[in-house]
Amino acid sequence: MTIRQTADQLIPELAAHQRRLLTAGAAGTAVSAIGFFLSPAQFLQSYLMAYMFVLGITLGCLALGMVHQLSGGAWGVVIRRPIGAATRTLPVLTLLFLPIALGVHHLYSWTDAGLVARDDVLRHKQIYLNVPFFLVRAAIYFAVWNALTYFLNAWSLEQDETGDPRLARRMQVLSAGGLVAYGLTITFASFDWLMSLEPHWFSTIYGVLIMGGQGLSAMAFLIVALVWLSRRKPLDAIIVPAHFHDLGNLMLAFVMLWAYFSFSQYLIIWSGNLPEEIAWYLHRLQTGWRFVGLTLVLFHFAVPFCVLLSRRVKREADMIVKVAIGILIVRLVDLFWLIAPEFHTSGLSVSWLDAVLPASLFALWLGCFVWQLRGRAILPVHDPEFDEALGKLVERIEH
Repeated sequence: MTIRQTADQLIPELAAHQRRLLTAGAAGTAVSAIGFFLSPAQFLQSYLMAYMFVLGITLGCLALGMVHQLSGGAWGVVIRRPIGAATRTLPVLTLLFLPIALGVHHLYSWTDAGLVARDDVLRHKQIYLNVPFFLVRAAIYFAVWNALTYFLNAWSLEQDETGDPRLARRMQVLSAGGLVAYGLTITFASFDWLMSLEPHWFSTIYGVLIMGGQGLSAMAFLIVALVWLSRRKPLDAIIVPAHFHDLGNLMLAFVMLWAYFSFSQYLIIWSGNLPEEIAWYLHRLQTGWRFVGLTLVLFHFAVPFCVLLSRRVKREADMIVKVAIGILIVRLVDLFWLIAPEFHTSGLSVSWLDAVLPASLFALWLGCFVWQLRGRAILPVHDPEFDEALGKLVERIEH
């Protein structure tokens, strides 16, 4: 048993986990299809939330992978394989965007020609907010994300096989431009798919707020994946508390980053007090939706912030994995807060599809993630930072 073997060879139960996840996801999606026939609009609203959740994890992993290519450090070596497996699910997510593309008229009010004709603001925005251009932009976003995923994973695999040091430099160069492309595409995708749900409203911080949430989702998921892998050979002898501590610090940083962007957006809009801007918050703070907002303040920031200040929590796998799972749950609540109030302005409304669709889509995505994880070496043995990552073993011996 060596770290050069594939994950499938080292952890035989991965195949069984993959089958169970895909079966559960398919069954849940089939049940959710009933909701489409009962209420296509509600189905698509819940589907958008579920889709943005799994897409956020995937694109967050893509961004973290590129950040590590540029910054280096032992923290990224032990999660390199989960990062790669997550990003390689992008072709599947590209196909799963089809329900949103086909159901655009159920989601976005700016697709209603009659409404646009009566609304001066929408009429002026029509050059950007129109269905053909919306679909063209979506195609561009997915082309950029899939291209970055393809080349980074192809060169990483070649690095595993040949150990060519030039490949590390090649991935660094691509990552530098790739992060710029990621920032631009995520900003405009968030404008298109989320912010335009309320076409009169706008926020210049919205794009970076979504990026911060994606980074937090990805880091929380990667910690959960690493904890699971660390309980199986041979990673149980390689992954040590110092690795969890590094990742816990990064997760804490993303918690603070999300809180900073969220508060900045609120403060700017509150101080400006402009009718076209405050409506977004009025929908959420003057009805039952304010309880969802309070939940986010407490469990998306205050509680994880205080808990992650503890060195012990960040170093013990059993403790940090609970925090990470909690953050993943509250990330879904955040997306619910961003999307659902636009369709239920009179007060809090929760559909059974808001629970079933995210669970089903996440199970399908997780099955694809496991499938991608199975075929690669469990650790990137030719990564320039690999020796430093293994150096963390010294700490375990000394302590």
